[in-house]
Amino acid sequence: MPAWLPRAMVLALALYACFRLGSWAFDQLIGLLINVLIAFFLALAIEPAVSRMSAAGMRRGLATFLVFLAVLIASVGFVVMLGSMLAGQIVDMVDEFPKYLDSVINWVNQTFHTELSRVEVQDSLLHSDWLQKYVQNSATGVLDVSTTVLGGLFRLLTIFLFSFYFAADGPRLRRGLCSVLPPSRQAEVLRAWEIAVAKTGGYLYSRGLMALISGIAHYILLAALGVPYAPALAVWVGLVSQFIPTIGTYLAGALPMLIAFTVDPWYALWVLGFVVVYQQFENYVLQPKLTARTVDIHPAVAFGSVIAGTALMGAVGALIAIPAVATLQAFLGAYVKRYDVTDDPRVHGRHQWRLGEPLAARLRRFRHAPENGGGQGPDAGEGPEEGEGPDAGQGRGRPRS
Repeated sequence: MPAWLPRAMVLALALYACFRLGSWAFDQLIGLLINVLIAFFLALAIEPAVSRMSAAGMRRGLATFLVFLAVLIASVGFVVMLGSMLAGQIVDMVDEFPKYLDSVINWVNQTFHTELSRVEVQDSLLHSDWLQKYVQNSATGVLDVSTTVLGGLFRLLTIFLFSFYFAADGPRLRRGLCSVLPPSRQAEVLRAWEIAVAKTGGYLYSRGLMALISGIAHYILLAALGVPYAPALAVWVGLVSQFIPTIGTYLAGALPMLIAFTVDPWYALWVLGFVVVYQQFENYVLQPKLTARTVDIHPAVAFGSVIAGTALMGAVGALIAIPAVATLQAFLGAYVKRYDVTDDPRVHGRHQWRLGEPLAARLRRFRHAPENGGGQGPDAGEGPEEGEGPDAGQGRGRPRS
């Protein structure tokens, strides 16, 4: 046995053990890493406001606290307003439920010539096996729902805590990162940080602008239909559809449909149709153009980055994909060597068409060409053939023996 073989085997086993340990640690810490990534982008989003307040003479920690306090007050106020509105509408729906049920039963009796009554329908629903199983499953799922809510609150607290530290200690964090890098790399890191702040701010600006446009459009519809709480519902649709990825559109459209149903069931269908049409307009017309202007990336790249981010990290990836790709594109753009483009009409999509032999004549000539020369060019059938003498071309045109 060679002397190096035992050491090589021990080294290979050690590397494999380190790889397995690293994979296990990464699987266990993936949730924390995602929370830190969200907190980092949130800190980049509030960095301009904190920097302005700090430049005015305020301590950076106090400025960060005030910014977070303003965001928290606005969020809590918005949730409380919508919660009270939703609770009132649910009470009204419960009070009006017998009328809705009577109208549905009358329509069924007139259409299908049945003799149903509200008392029979209520008794069959209350004593049905489906309702009893649903109540039992709901009772057993209360603990799971409570655990999910507590886990979500703990995750939210973790994100805000890391984001506060990233924003409050931003200069110290940058100095600590630059202290372990050579001077030639420090400028690149600082430039990448500045680009990330600008691109994240531009992304949030585009989202806020789309939320404003969406809220105005839905407010016009709800006000025209006479749906109550139209301003609050418009704000709900604008914010939820833009800042909650993947499922935000469905959550945003469900509440206006529910409120519109209490006024007139047909209004709920009008709201559903408008939500679907406006979503297509936003996805294919509005969002690509605004994203391309504020974040400075191509609409196709923005759309592909959202799909890739969703596939990699789910809803979180869809939310941070565009600012991350915009930052990477702007940072790498300085290292890509570019050249002047030649003044060629083909660059602008203008082709120079050549006038040649008609297509029908060309196909006819290729069809009648000799088998060993067809398809080799316009003059494939001309010239002396293999094995013939120099004067073989003089007999061209006579039948072969």
